[in-house]
Amino acid sequence: MNPIESIVQEKLSAVERPLALVLPGGKRLGPADAAVCVELKEMGPLAHLAASQVGKLAEDYVEGRLVLHGTLRDTMDVAASLIGGDPTHATVQRGVRGWWQALQRLRDSGRHHTTEADARQIQFHYDVSDDFYALWLDPRRVYSCAYYREPTMTLAQAQEAKLDHICRKLMLREGERFLDIGAGWGGLLMWAAEHYGVHATGITLSKNQHAHVNRLIQDKGLQGRVQMQLLDYRHLSEDQPWDKIASVGMFEHVGKALLPTYFEKLRRLLKPGGLLMNHGITAGGTRNHQLGAGMGDFIERYIFPGGELEHISHVLEVMSETGWEATDVENLRPHYARTCWAWSDNLEAQLQRAAGIVPDKVLRAYRLYLAGCGMCFERGWISLHQVLATRPSGDTQGSALPGAQSVYPFNREYIYR
Repeated sequence: MNPIESIVQEKLSAVERPLALVLPGGKRLGPADAAVCVELKEMGPLAHLAASQVGKLAEDYVEGRLVLHGTLRDTMDVAASLIGGDPTHATVQRGVRGWWQALQRLRDSGRHHTTEADARQIQFHYDVSDDFYALWLDPRRVYSCAYYREPTMTLAQAQEAKLDHICRKLMLREGERFLDIGAGWGGLLMWAAEHYGVHATGITLSKNQHAHVNRLIQDKGLQGRVQMQLLDYRHLSEDQPWDKIASVGMFEHVGKALLPTYFEKLRRLLKPGGLLMNHGITAGGTRNHQLGAGMGDFIERYIFPGGELEHISHVLEVMSETGWEATDVENLRPHYARTCWAWSDNLEAQLQRAAGIVPDKVLRAYRLYLAGCGMCFERGWISLHQVLATRPSGDTQGSALPGAQSVYPFNREYIYR
């Protein structure tokens, strides 16, 4: 056994889950009964394996430099074992160097989130193919964390439960004007209009989603009550503020530098005393802007260019600084782990059809992305928070509940009643 093979063998022995490796010449290393086997087409990925750079190994898989044999659940267990530690722990520089790094990140964040850049980045992901997304999403194509109110729920049932959970939290009432920022394929828009009688407006930067929702509006006869616009949130008119606003799975695309702009804009779009539901993925660590071990770089390159995650503590800080009062914060992290695994299982069951819809690289990237997200949510490396907030009206005596300054009641009972 040559020195390189000795190093690789030592690495394989240190992995908690059995892992085997087949070198380009056909030689096999590792246990014969390993649940996961990595077949190398070239020697380059060995360096990534030695360094536990699972993001680089994922890139090697997408680019065809290696082949994975084994289930994705076993593969993710191996990946977590390779990482070894917590990928949310960032090495924070102190003093002038740390200040300079933070300044550079803010500069880069602002540069990556112009209106033109955001449109390109959203379309890169969401306009891959409607037919592809339909293979593994629920029938309403709700592309965000489901709410498993009951453990026996199917994905479709849990997505409907999520839509209703949001509508209940927002206390939607017939005739109210409701805005959905980043409305996706229209699941929440349609649910709110059909079950709560609101006049709903949605916006998106995805051309495919815009066309799909407008077809739904026509098919369901909801013209005049529901509209979908191809529009950046920064360009929304403030002439007639909305009664209630939801933003679901959208603020991850805003960027750290633009978070104050985003929340200030939403505050101006909402009537005084109204309610906002901000639902989105948050960082698992307080100081890391992306996952370590190369995973964040993989997501940036193949899945969500321009995506940035912030810890819930920073989100709440920015919301407070821009005039919001948070009234309810709910962590749905385990719900998103189950959602991602449901999506992953659905895609795995449709691989042959998916291969006829999207290029091989796209399919390989999404296979790892969905299963990898399931792994990361399970381990708390990333999280999901719903923040219900109000825009205080300043009127301490004018409501049925003096001092409330909003329509939010004095307890949460109304959500679950």
